[in-house]
Amino acid sequence: MPTTSATAANSSSNGAAEAIMLELVDENGTTIGTAEKLAAHQAPGQLHRAFSVFLFDEQGRMLLQRRAPGKYHSPGVWSNTCCGHPYPGEAPFAAAARRTYEELGISPSLLAEAGTVRYNHPDPASGLVEQEFNHLFVGMAQEQLRPDPEEVGETAFVSAGELAERHAAAPFSAWFMTVLDAARPAIRELTGPAAGW
Repeated sequence: MPTTSATAANSSSNGAAEAIMLELVDENGTTIGTAEKLAAHQAPGQLHRAFSVFLFDEQGRMLLQRRAPGKYHSPGVWSNTCCGHPYPGEAPFAAAARRTYEELGISPSLLAEAGTVRYNHPDPASGLVEQEFNHLFVGMAQEQLRPDPEEVGETAFVSAGELAERHAAAPFSAWFMTVLDAARPAIRELTGPAAGW
């Protein structure tokens, strides 16, 4: 993945991990500052910019990922294709494409904006809070997946019916249904009525 000014600002030349910074926003999504990632998620949470990606195959099935068990937030639960946070100054669209590649090893096709949603979801297991102004994206997964095992524990393509069954039987991220419901109009436009979304 090419290095941009945003990614360069969030990595160091000697390979040591630096603090990951997020963009803090107001209720309208206007940037008002920055905060360190973990600090922004500690209760009661600071409202920050995020993104969620939903990718589909040619049959209209949604690509889910089960978050790797080593993740500090919501480990081992199922969630949408990819989600994360733009670096300060990074466009949400660019961040969505970047993280999809970093986590799953693919570049999304036909990636399109699907609106925004604001939510406040505490995670009872970790005590962390998702106070997010979330930019939604939908697109196609048309390449062979190459998941990063440090990010992704498992992947699955599911139909709408299979998702309902899986959601009833397995733990999902606290934000999953909120972002899915907000993205449904764009998902239906992408996949067509026969897919059942």
